[in-house]
Amino acid sequence: MSSPKSSESDSSDAHLDPAPHTADSSVASATTSARSSTQQNQRADVTPHELRAATPTTTNASDRYAWVFVVLAMFMIAWGGNEFTPLLIFYRGESVFSPVFVDSLLGAYAIGIMAGLVFLGPLSDRYGRKTVMLWGPVAAIIGSILIAIGEKSEIPMFIGRLLAGLAVGIAMTVGGSWVKELSQAPFDPHAKKSAGAARAAMALTGGFGVGAGVAGLLAQWGPIRGQLSYILQIILSIPALVFLVKIPETRQSSHLKVHGSFWSDLAVPTAKHPRFLTVAVPIAPWVFGAAGVAYAVTPALMSSHVKAPVAYSALLTVVCLAFGFGIQQVGDRINTDYSARGPILGIIFVAIGMALAAFVSTRLSIVGSISVAALLGLGYGLVLISGLTEVQRLAGPDDLAGLTSAFYVLTYVGFFFPMILTKLSGDFDYVDMLAFGAIEATLTLIFLFMVSHKNLDDVMAEG
Repeated sequence: MSSPKSSESDSSDAHLDPAPHTADSSVASATTSARSSTQQNQRADVTPHELRAATPTTTNASDRYAWVFVVLAMFMIAWGGNEFTPLLIFYRGESVFSPVFVDSLLGAYAIGIMAGLVFLGPLSDRYGRKTVMLWGPVAAIIGSILIAIGEKSEIPMFIGRLLAGLAVGIAMTVGGSWVKELSQAPFDPHAKKSAGAARAAMALTGGFGVGAGVAGLLAQWGPIRGQLSYILQIILSIPALVFLVKIPETRQSSHLKVHGSFWSDLAVPTAKHPRFLTVAVPIAPWVFGAAGVAYAVTPALMSSHVKAPVAYSALLTVVCLAFGFGIQQVGDRINTDYSARGPILGIIFVAIGMALAAFVSTRLSIVGSISVAALLGLGYGLVLISGLTEVQRLAGPDDLAGLTSAFYVLTYVGFFFPMILTKLSGDFDYVDMLAFGAIEATLTLIFLFMVSHKNLDDVMAEG
């Protein structure tokens, strides 16, 4: 990987040192890191003094809880990103936009997220977490404003969704990295090793769920139904942005002293690893492919069979995310270093959920649609955490962020599934398309069984 990534690993190693951070130990640690990096020809022109500057050795007592405010910003960004989901039914009911355009807004959201994942993560490696993360709430606020005023206009609506996606991409990569670094020494020396990942995951999942739930309720029974949820999110995001300004930077200036262009940061050597290509890549699109069917396709099919379609859409979204969040709590028990057990079980849930969705599409019922959301939620949650587990097992410190971004980009391919199904609905029945999805998931499952125990030797050696 390029040199800026090496700088990040040096900083992370210093943070993870369990010994007290005295000035002498910091210099010694930094000197050792610099010597090792120089021998590997990964860094240049970085002195031990500069390396020491990259890792703060003195913090205020209040910095122990600095992660809370980054989590709050991530929560509000996720709220803004997913409050749109139950409103899909509202926009279809207004009949202002074509059904294909409404579903294309999910694609616009995914494109924005991909841009944030691919480009802004490396930017934060070079210029600092805080500098880039501050733009996350700003993009989310502007996006919500455009969506609120664009209720009957395609251009502001589309741009607003792009910005909402961009903000979520920033929260996932930059916010997640910042929370991780604030959840370890010297900022929070008593935090568990997995605290950063857990805090970031809960912030995003909680924001996605609460945003969808509140938006659905307000759009169903509140005033100014197309704007109120966005207005509320904007108001709550402003203090989150203000608090973020006061949070300490975890990336200092020494990483600017390295060779290598920004574009070289985008290269991820481990993305070519056979294990990533045969396990993580095939399951990735099913993450949001499953979620999209649960809370975009199924609510649309049920909209004429319930009295409060927008609120019901919110309910299905919350059910899907709640079951996904629940199974993620035991993901470390399901996944193993010796096989693809986690991905296999996740795709089993997806295949069964897609098959049930096909059946329910011909016999629409509340119980059936909630069951679909629950099953696909289990698939979404387990496939996501299993894919990230594979990524973390493969990647070293220098390309963990890059490989994580690559996986997330592939997951958001699934956001195009609802748009594709809507586009094809004039020529095919939903039962046929959803059954085809179940067959595709089954083929993925068969392939995973074939490669489950392969390409593990070097991974186990590295672990």
